[in-house]
Amino acid sequence: MSSGLWGYEGAEGYAVGTDLTGYRVEATDGHIGKVDRHTDLVDSSHIVVDTGPWIFGREVLLPAGTIARVDAAEETVWVDRTRDEVKNSPEFDKDKHTDDPEYRRQVSDYYTDGYTGDGKL
Repeated sequence: MSSGLWGYEGAEGYAVGTDLTGYRVEATDGHIGKVDRHTDLVDSSHIVVDTGPWIFGREVLLPAGTIARVDAAEETVWVDRTRDEVKNSPEFDKDKHTDDPEYRRQVSDYYTDGYTGDGKL
């Protein structure tokens, strides 16, 4: 598992302890939802995004390493993935996302395998 994927180290503008709940979330090609909850726990940092009607109210788990930038003044989080990449991500499982290493490996693999750094897998 890529531990850098589960930390905010690359997120420009992020300050430890910032409450991201309610922030807009923008992919490289458009709006994807709002932060429903987040954590900044070491090696487990992530946001859960409520996509609203865009993908039928589905929630998605985005490791903190997918966040490119945070703007507290605009209350917006930009991720370095496309809308389709987020839409096709593993199903969010609220019961497994913090305690199941296999689920975390699945999410890590999805967000790192073939990632080129340009918002395209």
